[in-house]
Amino acid sequence: MQALRALAALMVAAGHAQFEAANLAARAGLAFAPATWLPWPAGVDVFFVISGFIIVHAAAPLHGRPGARRVFLAHRIARVVPLYWLATSLYLALAWLRPGLLGGTAEGPATLAASYLFWPTARGDGAVQPLYSLGWTLNYEMAFYVLFALALPWDRRRAAAGVIALLAGLALAGRLLPPLPVPLAFWSDPIVLEFACGVALGLARQEGLRLAGPVRLALAVAGLVLLSLAGDAPTLPRCLAWGGPAALLVAAAALGPAGTGGGAWRPAVMLGDASYALYLVHPFVVRGVRMIIEAGGLAGRVGLWPLTVLMLALACAAALLVHRSVERPLTRAGRALLDPPSGPAPAVHKV
Repeated sequence: MQALRALAALMVAAGHAQFEAANLAARAGLAFAPATWLPWPAGVDVFFVISGFIIVHAAAPLHGRPGARRVFLAHRIARVVPLYWLATSLYLALAWLRPGLLGGTAEGPATLAASYLFWPTARGDGAVQPLYSLGWTLNYEMAFYVLFALALPWDRRRAAAGVIALLAGLALAGRLLPPLPVPLAFWSDPIVLEFACGVALGLARQEGLRLAGPVRLALAVAGLVLLSLAGDAPTLPRCLAWGGPAALLVAAAALGPAGTGGGAWRPAVMLGDASYALYLVHPFVVRGVRMIIEAGGLAGRVGLWPLTVLMLALACAAALLVHRSVERPLTRAGRALLDPPSGPAPAVHKV
């Protein structure tokens, strides 16, 4: 599963690295054709299914326990918020120092507050995105955490079924009701069904479902083939075109025996551990590398595909460094602040 998280983050980073390489090629009058054998933004869809699966796993000891909601939300906030707030603040600092550097537009204090509070709001350009645009995925993540917290007083099966029903009801309301306010319209996008798929897979694993190796391999191959066939502009809704194959990939990773994370898989597991840092940090790295190459007039000498690989390698290195030296200490500090010890408490799996 950690290796799949690494793949999902790399897909998003690869899409952005190729975008920067294409911009550089256009400015330098060079030819560059981005790879199209996978829809790179679909890494987000893989993340959403993984998130649904992992939250079922992480919350397993909490169902029906006193204070379960507080513990669960404290751990989720400590895991997600500090690094995102840091990335958003860095983005704002760079935008203030070099207006136009990151392609953003000037926004008012309301949009700024909404960006830090994970509240979907329309920017001046009409996009329903926070100031640091990658945070749109976290607006879904945080809403999903709140929904899951509501179900924690129930047992595992009823909680999973309740969350799936809530997500399905949201998606249905978004299709059947009149135009909704921006936050509800955002949260009722059918993409939320990808979390529901992850929850279903998480429950299936906890109930003991395991698939044979050949079946899991077939699911993984089918997921990659279907993603490739869907392409960057699928005709089907995103939750089907990209979310369906993502669910197959997660099923292949999740419904097998427990892995050791050693041997040849160790580098992928390490990058999977740092996948959140990779997701948030890579735009700064790939944009910075592009600017350095452009300022030095080195695009023709380096080559655009070697440059793309360099961007990804540096982004991975930066993510591993940030994960170890920044993200993990921030998460520990956040848990200590939000969930101080007050006697025996149920353990929550580290994710």
